[in-house]
Amino acid sequence: MVEPGALIKGPTLIGANTEIRQGAYIRGKCVIGDGCVVGHTTEMKSSIMLNGAKAGHFAYIGDSILGNGTNLGAGTKLANLRIKPGTVRVKVEGVFIDSGLRKFGAVVGDGVEIGCNSVTNPGTLLGKSCMVFPLTLVPAGYHEPHSIIR
Repeated sequence: MVEPGALIKGPTLIGANTEIRQGAYIRGKCVIGDGCVVGHTTEMKSSIMLNGAKAGHFAYIGDSILGNGTNLGAGTKLANLRIKPGTVRVKVEGVFIDSGLRKFGAVVGDGVEIGCNSVTNPGTLLGKSCMVFPLTLVPAGYHEPHSIIR
């Protein structure tokens, strides 16, 4: 269902039983799975939402991947652009890996819950079932599955 007032600048694939709510803005090449929610004033750019992912309201999803059953609390921002010029690097086990991309947001594993008004830095990788407390600035890099980030 696409509510009146939503704006989609494709190409975009939208799965069954997905809600694109009033005021949502979807641009770039996006894939949105079955049973997802792109909510009021949520902007999604060049990203993928797997089945059951939800960004109910006031979120920014830029150059990111959301796993199955993820939930972004109101006001969540998945930042995708470094302040300093250059490509986004991802720190994994103490080693920096260059993504080769100027814009790269987050990879959010299955079942991750991100609390309201949290921000992920560019190049954040959240393993499955992580929990991010509200109002948290999530450091870039890899976070093990089931991590609690405050």
